[in-house]
Amino acid sequence: MRAKTARSCLLLLGLAFAAMATNSARTQPGPAAAPAVGVLEARRQAITQTNEFNGRIEAIDRVNIVARVTAFLDKQLFTEGAEVKKGDLLYELEKGPFQADVAAKQAQVEQLQATLVNARLTTERARALLGGPAGLQSNYDAALATQRSLEAQVQGAQAQLQSSQINLGYTDIHSPIDGRTGRTAITVGNVVSPSSGTLTTIVSQDPMYVSFPVSFREALDLRQKYLPRGGLNAVVIRIRLPDGRMYAQTGKLDFVSNTIAPNTDTITLRGEIANPLLPDHAQTRSNVRELYDGEFVSVLLEGVQPVEVLAVPRAAVLSDQQGDYVYVVGADDKAEQRRIQLGQSTSTIAAVISGLKEGEHVIVEGLQRVRPGQPVSPGPASPQVQATTQAAAQGGNQSAAPTAATGTSPSAAGASGAPSGPAMSAAGPKTGTTATAPASVAPPAGQAASGTAGGAHPSPAGNPSARH
Repeated sequence: MRAKTARSCLLLLGLAFAAMATNSARTQPGPAAAPAVGVLEARRQAITQTNEFNGRIEAIDRVNIVARVTAFLDKQLFTEGAEVKKGDLLYELEKGPFQADVAAKQAQVEQLQATLVNARLTTERARALLGGPAGLQSNYDAALATQRSLEAQVQGAQAQLQSSQINLGYTDIHSPIDGRTGRTAITVGNVVSPSSGTLTTIVSQDPMYVSFPVSFREALDLRQKYLPRGGLNAVVIRIRLPDGRMYAQTGKLDFVSNTIAPNTDTITLRGEIANPLLPDHAQTRSNVRELYDGEFVSVLLEGVQPVEVLAVPRAAVLSDQQGDYVYVVGADDKAEQRRIQLGQSTSTIAAVISGLKEGEHVIVEGLQRVRPGQPVSPGPASPQVQATTQAAAQGGNQSAAPTAATGTSPSAAGASGAPSGPAMSAAGPKTGTTATAPASVAPPAGQAASGTAGGAHPSPAGNPSARH
């Protein structure tokens, strides 16, 4: 009986183990499928070389209006903050005392002139008597001296009259330039004088200067790059406004400082750019313009002539401790990691100096699942990525500039239809310009996109030293 019970137990245990083995075989996954990726062919494209700096808008002319004489302020004839033309009357000072002084000086001049007329007659009579017995040389000499003395007195009185007339003219204060007025510092009814300080400040409006410091090392690179192409005429200036919009006007570089700042090792460059009235306000009295004196802006120094470079989408460039790299589809559709050296780039296109050959297929989408040597399933990149690349090739970096400024980009589905990963910042240029890639493109775990703006994000997991 006991033997039969033991055999039954052993049979039940065997059946249980067989069931467990069958379930394990059913649940074991098969070999993983190759991840689908979107690729683009590395090709030469004409791009506009751009360097970005921080700068400030400066008025070309700035005038502090001050009183030239001491008098009561009678009238203010301009609206604070409005634009005025050269010669417009701004202030009127009390004129009465100055008009009276001019009249007194005019009377003195006329009195001396009458005396001079008599002295000339006396001199002429004395000269006529010299030919007769009654004539004395001493009388003639005295009359001639009196005449010349009166002539000098008349000249002095006329100079004093002119001075009084100038002081009377100073009671009308005119604008010496075209520009925008500031607030008035002294109101009507107060006494003003040369020691009262500035009454108001006028700054010119169109054109404006934009000044920006450049590290001297970068200035040498710019000189080496653009001097053979025309020097200052080989670049144009574009401005990104504080709200991220690109300013419609372009400017020309017209000045390079002759001194390097010893504390910062920077040299100041300056350009001139138009500042016309905004179209919606050109026919109104508001005179609204885009640029303001002292405004902080981003200055983009662009080459006039585009250059051809081996280009890939910036979203394809990743970075780690060793530098920048991309993934390409190699033999047998396997992902290969290529270390590259970046040159001057734009906000959407990365220029590759070395490490990549023309015609190679670079992975631009699905990067979050790619590993070196891993088989992949390549396909054309999404239409959005292709359109962005073509637009950058045709229009330089202008079309991508607003995206770079705002730090946002619309999401694009990967070529394989894989779910979107976290947004990845693409490789930034050497001057610090950054752009954001489509949201579907994300670096693999432990890898970082090159040039993430601001360095505010923590290092990716597994790679604490990845560049930001």
